[in-house]
Amino acid sequence: MSASYDVIVLGSGPGGYVAAIRASQLGLKTAIVERELLGGICLNWGCIPTKALLRSAEILHYAQHAKDYGLKIAGTIEADLDAVVKRSRGVAKQLNQGVTHLMKKNKITVHMGEGTLTGPTSLTVKGESGEEKLTAKHIIVATGARARDLPFGKADGERIWTYRHAMTPKEMPKKLLVIGSGAIGIEFASFYNDMGAEVTVVEMLDRIVPVEDKDVSVFLEKNLTKQGMTIMTGAGVEDIKTDASGVKAKIKGKDGKVTEQEFTHCIVAIGIVPNTENIGADKLTEMDRGFIQVDDYGRTKSKGLWAIGDCTPGPWLAHKASHEGVTTAEAIAQELGNKNVHPHPLNRDAIPGCTYCHPQIASVGLTEAKAKEAGYEIKTGIFPFIGNGKAIALGEAEGFTKTVFDAKTGELLGAHMVGAEVTEMIQGYVIGKTLETTEAELMQTVFPHPTISESMHESVLASYGKALHI
Repeated sequence: MSASYDVIVLGSGPGGYVAAIRASQLGLKTAIVERELLGGICLNWGCIPTKALLRSAEILHYAQHAKDYGLKIAGTIEADLDAVVKRSRGVAKQLNQGVTHLMKKNKITVHMGEGTLTGPTSLTVKGESGEEKLTAKHIIVATGARARDLPFGKADGERIWTYRHAMTPKEMPKKLLVIGSGAIGIEFASFYNDMGAEVTVVEMLDRIVPVEDKDVSVFLEKNLTKQGMTIMTGAGVEDIKTDASGVKAKIKGKDGKVTEQEFTHCIVAIGIVPNTENIGADKLTEMDRGFIQVDDYGRTKSKGLWAIGDCTPGPWLAHKASHEGVTTAEAIAQELGNKNVHPHPLNRDAIPGCTYCHPQIASVGLTEAKAKEAGYEIKTGIFPFIGNGKAIALGEAEGFTKTVFDAKTGELLGAHMVGAEVTEMIQGYVIGKTLETTEAELMQTVFPHPTISESMHESVLASYGKALHI
C-alpha cells in the first residue's frame, strides 16, 4: 500500500501534531506517523501528567498546613498514591483523545507504526497491518527524545526509574535518590517529598537547577532543604547496585570522599537522548550527537526534509517544539507557493523556561552572569514577595522576581522568578522581550492590585532604584 501527501510529519508530540494541524489549516494534504500514542511524551508521559501529580501533592501540602490558614481538618490526612496516579493517567488519556479529535477535525491522516525515512521525501511505516510506503513533497521529523541512562545501573522500573516509571510507581518510595537537578529531577523530587518520601538530590555541578540564575538556585536550595530534602551539589554517583530491598549508591561528595548510601528507589534525570537512531536521518542530513541540525525555520541540508522539537538542538521544551511546528509548516506552505504566510524565525532569546516544583521557577532570556559574559553593562533589580500584599495574603510570601536590563539601552535582557504561580506570570516578560520592550514601557504599565504580578513591576523599578514597596 502506498500514499502521497504534501506534508508528512514523523512523530505526534507537541511539535509534530501542531505542525500537522497548521499544515492542514494552510490547505496542505497532511499525514502524521506515530509509533505509540498521539500526543507524544508531553501529553502522555511528560508535561501534562506530571503537572497532575504535582497538583495532587500541592493539595496535600495545603491540607497538611490548613491551620496556617485558620482552618481545622478532622481526621488523618494522607495520600492515596494509586488514586493520585490514576487521576494523572486520566488527565493524559483525556488529552490523548483530544489530539485524536483534532486529527479528525483537521482531516489529517494518521498512520500508526514505526516510520523510517527512505529518502528526504519518502518513508516506510511498519504497523500491525504490514508495511506502507508513503511519499510527500516535504517531511517533518518530530521524533522527540527519551531519558538518558547512567553508564551503570540502567533503569529497570523496579528500583531505578526514569520519569516514565516515576509517573506510574508500583509502590511509594520511602527513601528516594534523585540523580540530576534539572527541571525533571527537581519536579519529581518536589512531588515525592510532598508525598512523604525522604528525598536526596545529587547534582554534579555546583548548584541545583544550574541553567537558572544563581540567585534562583541559591533560594531554591535553601527552600527545599527547609522542606526536608538533602541536597548534594558538586557531587556524583559513581556506582549503583540494586537488590530486592533497594538501591546502594556510591556517592562522591564535594569533598572528594566516597560514601555508600542506601535508598529504596532512584530516579535518573541526567538529560535526554534524541530519538533519531534507526529512522534513516543520519544517511540524509547533518547530525551532531544524534541531534538533527536545522536552520531557524527547521530546514535540514537535505531539500524537502525538515526537523523540529527535541530531536533538534535545544532548549528541549514542549512549547519550543510547538512554536517550531507552526514556523516550519508555514515555511513549507510558502515554498509550495502560498504568498499569504510569512513565517518568522525562532528567537531563542525569548523562549521561557518553567519548573513546576514547590516553589515554582520561571525565567526568560539571559541570567545576570550570562549577560555579563556577553559584555553587557547591566542593571538588575530584585523584589521579594514579602513586599507583595497578595503573596502575604495567600501565605506564599517566599519568593522573588529579578530583572536584568541593558544599562545603556534599557533593553530587557532577562527575567527570573521563583515562588507561587510564577509559571503563569513569566509570559508578561516574554511578550515584553518579543516586543523589544524597554524599562520605560514596563515602568509605565499599570499592573492590577492586589496580584503577585505587581512584583514584576516592582522588580523593574528596583533595577533603576525606584522600588516603592521595599
